[in-house]
Amino acid sequence: MRRAARLPAAGDPLGRLGTPADCTKGILFLASDASEWITGDSLAIDGGELCS
Repeated sequence: MRRAARLPAAGDPLGRLGTPADCTKGILFLASDASEWITGDSLAIDGGELCS
């Protein structure tokens, strides 16, 4: 299964699997003052999968 995780995700809009760094950027945004007007919502960090 580890080998499969290194291959590009078939059908994924970005053509690659997400990394911990991809999630970290969203977490840092939500923890920053830049997100002060965001309340009661979810941030989808899925590389565009939700929209495709």
